[in-house]
Amino acid sequence: MARNELREFQRRLGARFRSSALLESALTHRSYAHEQGLADNYERLEYLGDSVLGLVTAEWLFETYPEMPEGGLSELKAFLVSRPVLAEHAITIGLGEILRLGVGEERSGGREKPSLLADALEAVVGAAFLDRGLKRCRRILVPMFEEALEKREKLGWAEAKTRLQELTQARSWQRPDYRLVAEAGPDHDKTFTVECWVEGRKVGSGTGGSKKLAEQRAAAGALARLTE
Repeated sequence: MARNELREFQRRLGARFRSSALLESALTHRSYAHEQGLADNYERLEYLGDSVLGLVTAEWLFETYPEMPEGGLSELKAFLVSRPVLAEHAITIGLGEILRLGVGEERSGGREKPSLLADALEAVVGAAFLDRGLKRCRRILVPMFEEALEKREKLGWAEAKTRLQELTQARSWQRPDYRLVAEAGPDHDKTFTVECWVEGRKVGSGTGGSKKLAEQRAAAGALARLTE
């Protein structure tokens, strides 16, 4: 595999590997390994990456939605680790373009198969964990989480603020009050923390790269708490 191809993929991935051999293993489908007589393919790394993905996802959700109950966290985790989300992110970073596939898998459109792309991304996560640990895995995965949730929010989940307002009106409560409580990071990469207050008590909080996103997450947490 050409060095410039690996270098460009790592740029899109947002993480640089110490071991190029480890990354190449994560990009090697068993069909290619079989044809080339190679001992390694990405399946063992995929197994590891699946567990790392679950841990990083759970940790990120736990920190991002401090008021959300277990049921809501589980629902979001199931969404973020789903094959459609993983496959879409794999397409975004051009993972399919750099995979090493056997002739048969190539002809059958393997570079565009959602299941194959999702598996390969898990393998890359597993390789990143072995190469540089959890911190590097977070750097790879958090942008995927942010993007996936933002798209989900735009498709309806972001209407949490509207649904929360309807709920408070139905119960004859005051409108939700969103309070910006913290800003962190440089101007080009800020993180905002917003609390959602209803009837004089904090019922949700959320963080995000914009005030709007933080408010949406705070509203989602408040909804989950008030309707549980």
